[in-house]
Amino acid sequence: MRQIHIVGAGLAGLACAARLSEDPGLRITLWEATRRAGGRCWSFHDSALDRVIDNGNHLILSGNAAVLDHARRIGASDRLSIAEDAALPFVDLADGRRWIVRIPDGIGAFWRHGTRLPGGTGRVALDILRLLRAGPGRSVGETIPGRGPGWRAFWEPLTLAVLNEPPERGSALLLARVLRETVLKGAGASRPVLAPEGLGPALVDPALALLERRGARLRWGAPLRGVESAEGKITALSFGSESVPLAHDDAVVLASADAMERVIDGARPAPGQTILNAHFRIAPDKARDLPSIMGVVGARTQWIFCRDDVVSVTVSAAESSGAAGMANEALLDALWPDVRRALDLGGAPPLARRLIRAKSATWDQSADAVARRHSPESRFSNLALAGDHLATGLPCSIEAAIRSGLDAARRIADRN
Repeated sequence: MRQIHIVGAGLAGLACAARLSEDPGLRITLWEATRRAGGRCWSFHDSALDRVIDNGNHLILSGNAAVLDHARRIGASDRLSIAEDAALPFVDLADGRRWIVRIPDGIGAFWRHGTRLPGGTGRVALDILRLLRAGPGRSVGETIPGRGPGWRAFWEPLTLAVLNEPPERGSALLLARVLRETVLKGAGASRPVLAPEGLGPALVDPALALLERRGARLRWGAPLRGVESAEGKITALSFGSESVPLAHDDAVVLASADAMERVIDGARPAPGQTILNAHFRIAPDKARDLPSIMGVVGARTQWIFCRDDVVSVTVSAAESSGAAGMANEALLDALWPDVRRALDLGGAPPLARRLIRAKSATWDQSADAVARRHSPESRFSNLALAGDHLATGLPCSIEAAIRSGLDAARRIADRN
């Protein structure tokens, strides 16, 4: 039986393994350096909050077809919830103004019936056209000349959320790709997708259960130390003291940047900036009727995610704003007033709180770094590469990781 060794149990590796496990003629072994799956996307029970939380907040939209396809493949579509409306509420805490970014069913009607942004929707429309024409190596800030109200209300929060970079650094090409696949396709591709029980229970745990049912081997605490090769093929994998020989028709998928770095020079890009995630548990009566997602400008807080009685705050590109240098308690003290005002929670303090620092939460997504991303192709005929750090044309995201894993699975299957 042909053996497929997948190194890395992040979302790219899980998606690849789930797809290949559909072929009964393949035997799948999934190797993971740590003791858990999911990579940068996982859920856990936090003792301070006494709640299950995600390690980070991720904005998923209904246009993220690979995410929805992965959920269907692993039997977890019911663990995702797609919002009825393609709408995101915003608040400017500097002046108290509120508005809703609303995408209509037909993009042709966007400017007639869609959102009304501060500074005018027409200006943002012209900026979108500029962004769509941006060439390689250009940042969002270089591509969009104006710095009016639309910049502050639309482009800054969007770039920070999508790229984990300020617009002055973030790649215009990556942001344009996201707009093409979501907003510019209309409401059907722009509805927020939520995971009511958490991203781990929705996208990770069901994948592991599926692989176990199909007889895949899962090896934990097994970092790749090196490979042997001959005649353009990988012939053996080394996991510590264990050497795993490969038969003639066996194949390998490297779905981990750490593992890839040991095999291919230049495959691992520079790390990106820290994302801060502050979680506040509030009284159940205060949690009723809160929006699932809210954008915030005019404050240190950028995005608010609400799930049951836990309110989570995201601060992206924390080094650029200076927030990364603040102590945990000082950050929590600074962020809670933003939450209280944005959600109109009154003066009561939170029941519990927790700050999580996701250092290098993404890879460097500056315009220069994106231009240097490594291709998903490799020089070994029995090796495929996967991961959102590769030149996928997409930002580092759940969608990019899953899509990359599926592409690697197709390359392996085609070489059979």
